[in-house]
Amino acid sequence: MLTSKQHQRQIDVANDIAEQIESGSKHIFGVMIESHLHSGAQKFTPGKDDPKALEYGKSITDACINWDDSVQVLERLAEAVRKRRRA
Repeated sequence: MLTSKQHQRQIDVANDIAEQIESGSKHIFGVMIESHLHSGAQKFTPGKDDPKALEYGKSITDACINWDDSVQVLERLAEAVRKRRRA
C-alpha cells in the first residue's frame, strides 16, 4: 500500500511483495507500478501551461519511478516467482 503518494516507496513495497511470493504466498496475482522514463511528476493544465515547457518522459499525472528503478523492480519480482516455482 502506498502512502502519502511517495512514488519511491513503490520499490520498498515491491521488495515486500517479492518476499511474500518467495515464501510461497499464492495470494498475489498482480502488481501495478507507476512507471515512466524519469521519476516524479510535473504539473500541466491544458490551456494554462505551455506544453513546450514539459520535460520529456516525465508523468503529468501520478508521480512515477524511473525506467532503471522499474527494470530492477520487475527483475526482483520475476526472480521471486522463479524461486517460488522451484520450491
